[in-house]
Amino acid sequence: MNAQPQPHQPQPPLPHQPLQTDERFALALDERDPLRRCRDLFVIPPASAAVAGKADAALDPSVDPAAPSVYLTGNSLGCMPRAVPAAIQRELEDWQALGVEGHLHGRRPWFSYHELARQSAARLVGALPGEVVCMNSLTVNLHLLMISFYRPTADRYRIMIEDSAFPSDSYAVASQARLHAARAGFNPDDAIVRLRPRAGEATLRTPDILEAIDRHGPSLALVMLSGVNYLTGQWFDMPAITRAGKRAGAAVGWDLAHAAGNVPLSLHDWNADFAAWCTYKFLNSGPGAVAGAFVHERNAADRSLPQLAGWWGNDPATRFRMEPGFVPVPTADRWQLSNPPVLALTPVVESLAIFDRVGMPALRAKSLALTAYLEFLIDRLNADSPSGPAIDVLTPRDPEQRGCALSLVVRHNPRQALASLQRRGVICDFREPNVIRAAPVPLYNSFHDVWRFAHALAHVQ
Repeated sequence: MNAQPQPHQPQPPLPHQPLQTDERFALALDERDPLRRCRDLFVIPPASAAVAGKADAALDPSVDPAAPSVYLTGNSLGCMPRAVPAAIQRELEDWQALGVEGHLHGRRPWFSYHELARQSAARLVGALPGEVVCMNSLTVNLHLLMISFYRPTADRYRIMIEDSAFPSDSYAVASQARLHAARAGFNPDDAIVRLRPRAGEATLRTPDILEAIDRHGPSLALVMLSGVNYLTGQWFDMPAITRAGKRAGAAVGWDLAHAAGNVPLSLHDWNADFAAWCTYKFLNSGPGAVAGAFVHERNAADRSLPQLAGWWGNDPATRFRMEPGFVPVPTADRWQLSNPPVLALTPVVESLAIFDRVGMPALRAKSLALTAYLEFLIDRLNADSPSGPAIDVLTPRDPEQRGCALSLVVRHNPRQALASLQRRGVICDFREPNVIRAAPVPLYNSFHDVWRFAHALAHVQ
């Protein structure tokens, strides 16, 4: 693969002595963290944001409302890079000064603006530059790609997803099945294979996934799982699942909403057919930010693939002849429909530049350390509880099966626990009926953030 390698960074130091629960230990870990200055590249919302809009809630008197919050919800919306406002202002100034001429003569010409994100995005997901493009939103990209890669017949028509897939994925695959059912001659109600954990378990086992692919193989048209499941935080064995799906004769695609920028990826080498991801979570590009898509080079060059076409997917050499015939460019760009939304792409470009500077190897190393520390503190909290364990860790204990986030099942009064965390300036995510998701993001979260979260949680159990 010709994508440029990630820059090497020293791994964050983990002490050889046993982990400890006191605050001084967390602060010492932060002092030894070579990535600690990355936090300065982001704006951390203040503690007051944790109770914003909650009429019946107020911060604990011990919490400074102007101090940074414990922001552990980068798996929902990442913090804003400090470089973003000035970058957007630059585009606004070019619009004001140049008007339409900004397409070709701006400081960063708009005509090819999406190219600014290509190399960085390719490095991030382990792809060749021509295999990626930033465009649209996540579910729009999944639909565009499924038009090309979900081509059901009367015998091979099923789509496999995990049962706890994000609802939008469930809606998307079910609607794709209904779209094709009458023409291909199959029952859409029988088209979706939903993978469920074993009785009494919360996550899927890789051998069970592979067995299901083998068992449904003759009827499988598409395997499309999440790289990292949004609810449990489980990171699936993407290489093994991709190999099994391809061996079964199915197309294999991935929803990387919770994987891109969170875990190391090698989409080209893993031989996935396609993938799509959002950029507003771990990629810190703002609410509703422009998403990304990957199409393996062997597919991008295959002109026989059906697709929905728009003029920005047409070969740039002929695009402005304004002819009715569509000539697809032999890269992932052929799935573009319209010219790039410059103001929405600007934060993506700025955020990806940070990932280039830091590198996924260093981020993954710190992620492993942060999450292991969080897990340790949760276990100690349970051990010290006089009434027995009050929190179950839903996410796999094996570090190779998770990213930076832990999903915590709160056994008693989960809503009360969430409110108590918020009063202490903690911003985290809640999923009904009783799951608190805490994501210590290595770019801007600290070991002290993790300690503060666990310390706050200890006060409500």
